[in-house]
Amino acid sequence: MKSKKNMLLVLMSGVFLLSATAWISTSKNNLAVHAPKPAPKVQRYLYVVTPGIRNYLGYGGHGIQVFDIDNNHKFVKFIKTGGLNKKGKPSNVKGVDVSLSTNCIYISTLEAIQCVDITTEKVLWEKEYEGGVDRISISPDGKIIYAPSLEKEFWNVLDAKTGDIIKKIVTNSGAHNTIYGPDGNYVYLAGLKSTMLNVADTKTHTVTKQVGPFAADIRPFTINGSQTLVYVNVNGLLGFEIGDLVTGKFLHRVVVEGFNIGEVKRHSCPSHGIGMTPDEKEIWLCDGANNRVHVFDNTVMPPVQKTSILVRDMPGWITFSVDGKYAYPSTGDVIDVKTRKIVTTLEDQDYNDVQSEKMVEIHFNGGKAVAAGDQFGLGQVKKVAKN
Repeated sequence: MKSKKNMLLVLMSGVFLLSATAWISTSKNNLAVHAPKPAPKVQRYLYVVTPGIRNYLGYGGHGIQVFDIDNNHKFVKFIKTGGLNKKGKPSNVKGVDVSLSTNCIYISTLEAIQCVDITTEKVLWEKEYEGGVDRISISPDGKIIYAPSLEKEFWNVLDAKTGDIIKKIVTNSGAHNTIYGPDGNYVYLAGLKSTMLNVADTKTHTVTKQVGPFAADIRPFTINGSQTLVYVNVNGLLGFEIGDLVTGKFLHRVVVEGFNIGEVKRHSCPSHGIGMTPDEKEIWLCDGANNRVHVFDNTVMPPVQKTSILVRDMPGWITFSVDGKYAYPSTGDVIDVKTRKIVTTLEDQDYNDVQSEKMVEIHFNGGKAVAAGDQFGLGQVKKVAKN
């Protein structure tokens, strides 16, 4: 009798164990089925448009070279573009910008603007404009393009979706570089035949203010995130000048110390290229004669020179990664902002050097473009609202 009871207990325990095991196994399967999928990793790519140094094909050919920022800036792919002149030769690329609204990257050349779909990588349209085109800039909402004529009297305001002209702004300043303010309310228009920076109101697309005069005609420039200060290169200066965007007044002249002004390969300007780290703590300045990038402390006013970095060729432009970790001079050197060290150099699929004054960062999530940087090295610190 006792042995029968023991056997019954053993059988009941076995049934319980099987049931428990089955429940645990089923629960694990359910957990596996219903567990949330990890969010796709954001991919960060640097789009470098060539020929981005005059029409020199030896610096990367004709098209867009794409590099993986998080994989030591390794070459990813090459995208064919338009941009041929009337003789069928690749034309100088003058500017590049991105619209997330239209999902397009826009490239200006001497004669035209081309609109390239970021996903399909096809040229959707390419339009020539009277007077040519220089360095463009797109509104923060991605709907409007300010397109300077090629060193002539005016800017065209364009519909980013179609390329159609909305309005023409005449400044008679030798239209050249353009920055759309981060708040979308103002656009800053620098002509290389004027010592004054024009400021256009985007509600009316008319010039409502001027900043300056600066010591000479304005070349590349950048602004801070709160749109209170502008830092400009001017002809004849190894250094930069600063203006007040609120009052319109000239503020400071900053000269590079320890280096002489010498001959430059391009631009006829000792300092052609200036950018601000996203946190606005530093100004990085190009020195074309000495193949250097000079770094200034921007936490004091006027900024104070800190150090200089030797690069592999003449720098004619500079911008930064969105996170501020890397500096991108036009030489194709990739500089770690914190250590000042060149960590790599841009090379195409055949290991040829890639250089360009026209590049922009684009972020992708699940194959869709979700964020973009800028070509100018703009400050990203917005004005703090007062209580």
